[in-house]
Amino acid sequence: MTDNAALPSDAVVLADRIGELVACMRTAEAELGALLVEIEQRGVMELFGYRSAARLLEHLADVPKQAGERMVKRARALHPGRNLDGSPIPALAPATGVAARAGELSTPMIDVITGVLTQVPPEHHAGVEQNLLSFAADAGHKQVAALGARILAHLNPDGAEPATTEPATPTRELFLRRKRTGIWELNGTFDDETGTRASAVLDAIAERRTSDEGPDHRTLPQRYGDAFSDTIDLALNSPDLPTQAGERAHVMVAVSLADLKTGVGTATLGDTGEMSAAEARVHACDSMLIPAVMGEKSEPLNLGRLRRLISAGLRRALYLRDRGCAFPGCHRPPRHCQGHHIRHWADGGPTDLTNLVLMCAHHHRLLHRSGWQVRIAADGLPEFLPPVFLDKRRKPRRNNLHQPLPFAA
Repeated sequence: MTDNAALPSDAVVLADRIGELVACMRTAEAELGALLVEIEQRGVMELFGYRSAARLLEHLADVPKQAGERMVKRARALHPGRNLDGSPIPALAPATGVAARAGELSTPMIDVITGVLTQVPPEHHAGVEQNLLSFAADAGHKQVAALGARILAHLNPDGAEPATTEPATPTRELFLRRKRTGIWELNGTFDDETGTRASAVLDAIAERRTSDEGPDHRTLPQRYGDAFSDTIDLALNSPDLPTQAGERAHVMVAVSLADLKTGVGTATLGDTGEMSAAEARVHACDSMLIPAVMGEKSEPLNLGRLRRLISAGLRRALYLRDRGCAFPGCHRPPRHCQGHHIRHWADGGPTDLTNLVLMCAHHHRLLHRSGWQVRIAADGLPEFLPPVFLDKRRKPRRNNLHQPLPFAA
């Protein structure tokens, strides 16, 4: 044990001191709340010239207005007040106010108790408040919240009567903007149903990848980001996607023929975006991006079509043969996959089953950027050759996770 290691007795003393200071803080905040209610009753405008006690507190204590408003609202629930005509307003939770002034309750605990009492019929206030306070003596605010929920369910098992028989309009807002750096920011607000459905979809797609390339070290936000990108691909591949100006939704990519062949350089993405030529080479295989191959004088040499090379019939044949991403160990189903040209179409590769393999977006990019190679074996099925650093013999590997098609005897 080192000289500065805290002994058990020291720990007790330190913990007791923390408890004393926390009680002092809670008592002071309760007294401050009572003072704010008194100022409101006497008139904030008449006394200080401020429109509200929260505004006064904002300037006196240097706290945000929202924090001041929460403090005033909490104090109103704990202390009696008066209406404009002078008639008294009883406190919502007077016993909770007494315990708060004694420094016994945390701010979250007070909010939990008052939040429950706002939903309890007045005739049950005193009993419910006492039950919650008794439980709060030996429990945290989360446990008290759970008790409050059970009490509310007992008092009103059917829930509150809806104000109208018409379903409420869901709250759905989404903001998407592109920064100058080329990074896009996404944020939004959704109703509970939409959020639950979105979470279920992302959770399903964001599972850790299992394949022969090694463990998946992506963080949860990274896996969710990749899952969102895959979800966009699923939507673009949907036959029910609405058209724009008579065409399926798409993005135009302009790249020079030389850059497309070498994978070195940049390509123009949409109106203002930019991507590497190597990335354009990946998407040119099979995606909802339309490749526009440009000559030396920026003249269009080849303007692709949506799903430029792989027809619907050929895609179905790929689905039947590969049954999903063909990369060893990958479990992604066909709807999450793209068609990859083993010999790139920019190099004259044909568009038929002997030159195509089904791959998910992640492994498609991996194949373009790493030492992995793919080929069609003598039996007509794809097999992958790992990089030398994974296997010096480069023994061919196959994906054996997908169920093969049943064939009649």
